[in-house]
This record gives sequence, C-alpha cells and structure tokens, in this order.
Amino acid sequence: MATRFQVDVVDYPTQREALHRVRQRVFVEEQQVPAALEIDALDPLSAHVLARGSDGEPIGAGRLTPDGRIGRMAVLAEWRGRGVGEALLRALIDAARGRHWREVSLHAQLPARVFYTRQGFLPEGEVFTEAGIAHQHMRLALDGAVAIDSADQAVAITTALVHRARRQLWLHSRQLDPGVLDAPPVLEALRRFATARHDKQALLIVHDAAAIAQAGSPLLGLLQRLPSVFRIRQVSDPIDRSSASACLLNDAGDYYFRLSGHRFDGEAGLALRARSRPLQDGLQRVWERSRECSELRAIGL
Repeated sequence: MATRFQVDVVDYPTQREALHRVRQRVFVEEQQVPAALEIDALDPLSAHVLARGSDGEPIGAGRLTPDGRIGRMAVLAEWRGRGVGEALLRALIDAARGRHWREVSLHAQLPARVFYTRQGFLPEGEVFTEAGIAHQHMRLALDGAVAIDSADQAVAITTALVHRARRQLWLHSRQLDPGVLDAPPVLEALRRFATARHDKQALLIVHDAAAIAQAGSPLLGLLQRLPSVFRIRQVSDPIDRSSASACLLNDAGDYYFRLSGHRFDGEAGLALRARSRPLQDGLQRVWERSRECSELRAIGL
C-alpha cells in the first residue's frame, strides 16, 4: 500500500460523504458506537479536516467544534502508525491558532492518551465514559505557559518534550526524577529519541550518582546502552549542589521547570523560546562547571 497522503481543511457540505465514510468505518463498524451518535448538530458548525491517500480515497478525518474541542478523530486501521493522525491533529491545531484561540481540548479514548500526550495535551480530571468507551479530558494551551500540578501532567509534559525534541534534550535532575523519567511513556519516548536516525544528544545533569545507582532507575539501562547519545555530568560547584530546582527542555523551544525538584508542580511551555533560552543558558553554565559522571557508566545492568 502507498504511504503518501494529504491532509486538507475541507468544506463540510461538499465533503460530508467522505468524512462520514471514514467515521462510519472506525466508530460504528470497528468500535460499535451507535450510528445515531456518529453524526450530530455540531458537524455543520465545525471545521473539518480530511486525509486522502495518493489514490484520492479518504483515510482519516477530524473536526474542531466552535467551542474549541477537537473530536471525531478517525484513521482507517490500515493507515495507522503512518503519521496520518499526527497530520490531522496538527491541521486542527493550526485551524484553532488561525482563530486566535488560547487553547483546545478533547476527549481522548484511553488507548489514544499517549498519542495526544506526545503532542502536548495534558490530562485533566478523572476518566469518564462516553458512548460506552472510557475517555480522558485533555487540554492543550496555544498561548503561553501552563501550570503543571499533578504526577499525570508531569509525565505527560515530559513525554511531549522528549517527543517534540529535534536533536537535543537538556535535563537537570537531582536523582533522575522517580515517578516521571521512569514512567513507561517517558521511557518509550526517550528510546525513540535516542534510536532515531539523525544525530541526537541528551545532556543530563545530576546531583547524586550514588543514590541513582542504588535506586536502580529503569532509565539507567538506556543510558548505558547508548552512551553516544546520553552524556551525564554530576554537579560539583557548591552553589549548584545547593540548587533544588529541576528542568527539562529541548531544541524546539519547549520547557518544563520546577522550582522544587522533588515535587511535580511547576511551569511548562511549548515553543516558547523567550522563556526556554535563558533556562538553557543557565543549564549550559552548570554543565561547564560539572564533572563527567563515569560511575553511572560502570553499573552492571
């Protein structure tokens, strides 16, 4: 099957049949959602995106409602894992930005939470049932920083920052952030980052290598297998050793900063270079003052 596809913002009246053909196959036939729930009164009022394969056949769809909610995201089974979903989501986010909206939200089916997390969406509230399927409310800020105030949000924003990194990551953490960096979505994002074709580099600044080794973080195995990607230094300057903050940032202008590194709550932003650049400059100075952390390379894992 061809892998080329195109995503466009489309006119609902003229593309109605193509949009609902995709949604019918995914929601009604595959997921057994009642057909009466697949079409609603918001469809004529919403912005719609449609993905077509190189043969012109519809393969994916999504919509943006007037109240800023992304929904009806559907990709045919044979096209999943090929970037169609991400392209649809980017088109809907761009449509929201074009309307100068400050945020968008969505109800993610639980198996799709990590997909939306990678794009920067943060979970909010408890899991709920919609059309007989478990969902999670998620939100993406389009203008400015957001507050991170829970472990779930900390894992989500960390996953997003790693996924969105192009070639470089910076991490300052006292003991490799238990509860965050050892979370499965974060570990998988780091593995993908480190094994991608392009040259990648992750610069890790830690405070206590001995405590990290003793705790046996799952991340250590990845660090040891890929030393050309993950460089580690331990702080040695007294001022740096007394710092309690933690920071993660990438070369896309994204950051997650915590004034108290042992807590999850902090501030995060996507594509905010005016804020991330001073943080990176500060980490660069700490890096230059720190020593190579060879002891974490010698762990018998």
